[in-house]
Amino acid sequence: MKTPYKNIYNVLKLNRFIVLAVVACALLSSTFSVWMVFNTNQKALNSAFAINTDGSIIPLKLVTQKENFRVEALAHLDLFHNYFYNIDASNYERNLEKALWLGNSSVDNLYRQKKADGVYNRLLQYSLVQKVLSIDSRITENNGSYNFTTTTIFEINRGTIIDTYELVSTGNLIMVDRNFPNNPHGLLITNYFENTLKKLNDEN
Repeated sequence: MKTPYKNIYNVLKLNRFIVLAVVACALLSSTFSVWMVFNTNQKALNSAFAINTDGSIIPLKLVTQKENFRVEALAHLDLFHNYFYNIDASNYERNLEKALWLGNSSVDNLYRQKKADGVYNRLLQYSLVQKVLSIDSRITENNGSYNFTTTTIFEINRGTIIDTYELVSTGNLIMVDRNFPNNPHGLLITNYFENTLKKLNDEN
């Protein structure tokens, strides 16, 4: 019995289909590779970089984020020190309540200590006016944590006598969820401590 031979035209059609399929896959693969290279190149061209002090390259986006954080941090510290130290008999409760939103328990503990020491009672008893004159904060980064040192100049008006003081305080900053208007910058002061307080003059 003779073995039947396949139709030559069917074999040629199958071979042609296989060749066309391989060519089409190759074209698609090449087109995708070219597109990926072009897309990556465009992203690289549209990206900007900055040189770090040690010579390493930093994406400008990261630099911008750090600059934005610094602006937010300085504004946060300025807001806190104004609320906490710019007080008088008419506004101290309202200002201190706002200040407590900007720090953790270290700020609350300091507030309670001042209250126990009679600071706010004297404010009411003698109608004292404590006015912030300037706030100067320095922020440093150490392994992802942010430390600050703030020098606050304020005066206490006792009516006929005005005394000026310099307060140096330190602490850390951590990022939290924004809570407008209570905490608009999304930062929280931790480990807050009043380091030194000195009188700058005895005039007036």
